[in-house]
Amino acid sequence: MSRGALLLALATLATALSVIEIRHENRLLFAELQRLRQERDALNTEWEQLLLEEGAWSQHRRIEQMARKRLDMQTPGREQIVVVHAPAGSP
Repeated sequence: MSRGALLLALATLATALSVIEIRHENRLLFAELQRLRQERDALNTEWEQLLLEEGAWSQHRRIEQMARKRLDMQTPGREQIVVVHAPAGSP
């Protein structure tokens, strides 16, 4: 085998090994990308749920604040609370 052919064979082998390494790294990076996308989607879903929950809680807080300020309402004390028991057999 001539020196030129040997160099060509070595260059071809080096190129093939580089292609294999790059394709393997590409697969690993793609798998990581997919995992990160799933994590992002899960975090977006959680964020949307938290926003809905915040909206529900802030609405109750706002109603309570308005009742206290505008209507001068207060939470009743223990002595003001009356428990009414329904008669047996009523729905």
